[in-house]
Amino acid sequence: MSDLVIEARELTQIYPVKQGLFRAPAQLQAVNKVSFSVAAGRTLAIVGESGCGKSTLARMATLIEKPTSGALTIDGRDAVNPPDDQRRHLRRTVQFVFQNPYGSLNPRKKVGTILEQPLVINTKLSKAEREEKVRAIMAKVGLRPEHYNRYPHMFSGGQRQRIAIARALILSPKLVVADEPVSALDISIQAQVLNLLADLQEELKLAYLFISHDLGVVRHIAHDVLVMYLGNAIEHGPKEAIYARPLHPYTQALLASTPRVDGGKRERMILRGELPSPLNPPKGCVFSTRCPFVTDRCRAERPEKREIDGRLVACHYAEDFLAKAAA
Repeated sequence: MSDLVIEARELTQIYPVKQGLFRAPAQLQAVNKVSFSVAAGRTLAIVGESGCGKSTLARMATLIEKPTSGALTIDGRDAVNPPDDQRRHLRRTVQFVFQNPYGSLNPRKKVGTILEQPLVINTKLSKAEREEKVRAIMAKVGLRPEHYNRYPHMFSGGQRQRIAIARALILSPKLVVADEPVSALDISIQAQVLNLLADLQEELKLAYLFISHDLGVVRHIAHDVLVMYLGNAIEHGPKEAIYARPLHPYTQALLASTPRVDGGKRERMILRGELPSPLNPPKGCVFSTRCPFVTDRCRAERPEKREIDGRLVACHYAEDFLAKAAA
């Protein structure tokens, strides 16, 4: 039996956008035929600028939104059109950790009550059994027993995110989707939360879908990286290969702005112009309006994703960049 926890094939999300009383709605393609898979104990990081479609992808993966087209399988079950008797299982299998620990917890409820709520809705455990399970998960994420009867406002940002992680794990999911889970935290606290996520993954064999714009953070948590631009997956493969030899100009630009751990310097790369509107994407390569290496072919012909150097790349000149990196 496959150890894949989630598998997506050509997931697409299109939103109709009103353009006035007498005009047909425009089609906003937030995600365009994105495919990926994540196995137990592995982390796929989805990276890109704001508006690239990564959070839309997260909402589809957590069953909050149904894709316009494409296939999505979670724990071996169809997650696009699941039978009614499997919906509860799917919702327990995948859980969400939100970006803002200050806004994702009910300020009027104590921590114990917040963490018990998923058990009340999804299980038939007694009050005593629920409390036992909650206290066990609190200890696992580094919260103390006395925190059970405290309110969220009495905790720091890092502690609140630990509470949010505990809530996500209380139903023993196989997949955790984390949408920018440390971006709202101080730098000194980010490492603690990332280390906690890594320890929990190793212990519980969790699969993570980690949404981020920060490639410095991604370097510490991911096994594989999927780079998105304007709703499209433009580079996808093992973290080591992408960080060592980025083959898409957009990936190169993202990494050029990220400090290197070894103290070395990357070639500086400045992107000019603004992100195009997803209502009117470029006709050729989606990155053609900002790419410093753009050619007439890029403007006219959209590149297909193909396998090069152990990863998928959507760039006409990826082989040239590989040869340059190897020289």
